[in-house]
Amino acid sequence: MRAFSDLRLACYFGSDEELRRILERAACLGYRLVAIPLEPQLPRHRARELKAMASELGLDFVTRTDVRARGRNDLLSALRRLRRRFELIGVICQNKEVARVAARDRRVDLLLFPPEAGRRFFDGAEAELASSSNCALEIEIMPLFKLDKLSRIKLLAVLREEVAIAREYGVPIVISSGADRPILMRKPRELACLATFLGLSLEEALDAISNIPLSLVERNRAKLDPNFIAPGIRLVRKGDNCHEAI
Repeated sequence: MRAFSDLRLACYFGSDEELRRILERAACLGYRLVAIPLEPQLPRHRARELKAMASELGLDFVTRTDVRARGRNDLLSALRRLRRRFELIGVICQNKEVARVAARDRRVDLLLFPPEAGRRFFDGAEAELASSSNCALEIEIMPLFKLDKLSRIKLLAVLREEVAIAREYGVPIVISSGADRPILMRKPRELACLATFLGLSLEEALDAISNIPLSLVERNRAKLDPNFIAPGIRLVRKGDNCHEAI
């Protein structure tokens, strides 16, 4: 049985009550894993409080932040500062320089692009870098519905091309709602059906909101574990009178 995820609920919340309503709706719709982009300076204790609130509703809350960098140095500085603080890091690539640096950096989990056909930089070169660093292409569905008809048609054509490129280079695709209001949130299978308009099969679309995001989160949580040494290697025991066992 699939555990469905929405890794980018872009809903603003100004209070715990507003957040609880968002989480309650996510749980009601059938999600089990959710993330809302958080401020980079969010205190660790606050992140734990958010996780506890979600857990009460049967949800697994993933701590995530999105980086908007002006250039290479700005991005690298943010990644150094934030990587150990959040379970997921997305980079909103607003220019080609940032897109290329983000795609090759293993500290980046998700590549996002503005919802405008002329401001997306996911081409073959970008995909080749992303496939080597294991970061995923994240596509948001609901922002499509805010565009006028002509802009939506243009963006759909670009997104279909990006999906084909990602498939060719083996870049994982994550589908998120990008809903900025609870009323725009959709059931997982409805989101998957909408994603088929991008050229994904229904099975691929379902994987993009379940298996792929779950695998990404599990991988990062393992890396953030204090006993993590390298992929596949964990510290089991250490002490004064024994060798470290891994």
